[in-house]
Parts: sequence; structure tokens; C-alpha cells
Amino acid sequence: MSHQTVGNLRIASALQQFVESEALPGTGITSSAFWAGFDRLVSIFAPRNATLLATRDKLQAEIDAWHKARRGHPLDTAEYRSFLTSIGYLLPAPPAFQVTTANVDAEIASLAG
Repeated sequence: MSHQTVGNLRIASALQQFVESEALPGTGITSSAFWAGFDRLVSIFAPRNATLLATRDKLQAEIDAWHKARRGHPLDTAEYRSFLTSIGYLLPAPPAFQVTTANVDAEIASLAG
């Protein structure tokens, strides 16, 4: 698979071709503006994404170890739930809330997606 470098990004040639020849035409967004904006977004969110992935890996390792330690034993759902809560995998349910909207076109407000 061939790749192109655009700014700080390494992009699969097929993706670059799709974006530039099919996705962008008619949008008023130039190729250079799109890739510059995307490069900015990646630079902003990549560190946060790396942190989230590391958290996922840590949780998965803890879950795997828990299951290995209990191999061959029946699953105690209360114990499992307690374990998942203790490692931060499960959180308490948030309090009830309600969402409302204002100034919505009547047609949009009454038609399901």
C-alpha cells in the first residue's frame, strides 16, 4: 500500500485520492485546507487518544488477569461487577436528567431521524 506525506500526516494514497477526488469536490473546501485542518486535529487529539488507549490496555490487562485467576470457577456476577467497579471499568449510573430544545423547526422536531 502506498502512502503520501501531507504536513505531519502519512496518508494511504487511496484515502488521499478518495478525499480529494470524491469527498471534497463541491464542498468549497480545498485539498490543502482540508489536510491542514485534519493535521491540526490529529496533533490536538493524538496525545489524548494515546492516553485513552493506554487506559484501555491497562483495564484489559486487569480484566484478563482476573479471568485467568478464576479459570474453571463459575462466574459470580456480583463479584465480577464489584471488580469492574473497583478498577474503574464500571461507573455508578448518573442521576436522571432531561434534555430539551428550543427554536427548532417544527418539521424537524416532529420527524424521526
